[in-house]
Amino acid sequence: MTLGLKVLILGYGEMGHAMEFLIQAPHQVSIWQRHPPADAPPLNLQTAVAQSDVILFCLPVVAHVDALTMIQPHLKPTTLCASIAKGLHEDGCTAAQLFQNYLPEDQAIALIYGPMISEEIRANRYAFAQVGTTQKNYETIKQVFAQSKLLLQKSDDIIGISWSVILKNVYALVFGMADELQLGDNMRGYLAVAALRELDEIVIRMGGQRGSPYHLAGLGDLITTATSEDSHHHELGRRLARGESENIRGEGIHTLAMVKQYSLIDLTWFPLFKTIDDIVQQASSAQSTLDRFLQQSMQ
Repeated sequence: MTLGLKVLILGYGEMGHAMEFLIQAPHQVSIWQRHPPADAPPLNLQTAVAQSDVILFCLPVVAHVDALTMIQPHLKPTTLCASIAKGLHEDGCTAAQLFQNYLPEDQAIALIYGPMISEEIRANRYAFAQVGTTQKNYETIKQVFAQSKLLLQKSDDIIGISWSVILKNVYALVFGMADELQLGDNMRGYLAVAALRELDEIVIRMGGQRGSPYHLAGLGDLITTATSEDSHHHELGRRLARGESENIRGEGIHTLAMVKQYSLIDLTWFPLFKTIDDIVQQASSAQSTLDRFLQQSMQ
């Protein structure tokens, strides 16, 4: 008989709702929101943290530091902290790096990354993820989602899957651009190859393992984000290709800004990445900038 775990979900946006949907009895779920609705039952965060076996960070990375600061004094040494966040903090750190910076060295952590569209999860369709963690912690995450349609694979390359899932949001933009410009299916195939080639090299430079982006957190999530008409980043790419520049916000846009602010990578080595950034900076140039990239990349 499976023993129930006490799971605390931090954040109750779309993915917070999706995680709640996935976690079935005998597990017990508590939910914390920074700004709960007036009719929500009150939750004592200190007590909930102290009682939790697993804490799921369903918050943007930019909100992780505040959350970690609040919960760290009340954590049990055995509590597993897991994040699904796919962006960079304002200091240029990944969720994994923030866990390492703000949690005790021996605190159990995990990253859950892959094709997990919240609407499909709540429609009881399959979702898929890599779990970056140790074998022991992986077994705990498997237990949490055992009765759900979230299918998991273990990865020991936390760096690789972190950068794969973060940077794929940048590359997803160009697929929306190409679709808006009606560049066709052939273009989509070429962009997939070019994006994965660059992703693999970036992951290696960041300290990850070669080939890591070719799995669920990279290729799998890229295809989902880059081709779904419901994808926020696909729509952003379409808007940029139409020359729109107002209210262009998303994790990929923020990632571009952080990469440049902290010189995380040399954009001159990654022409597709630079092309996307050029279009973000000057949306009206989308067609000519993509044409120039294609002519140069095939020489």
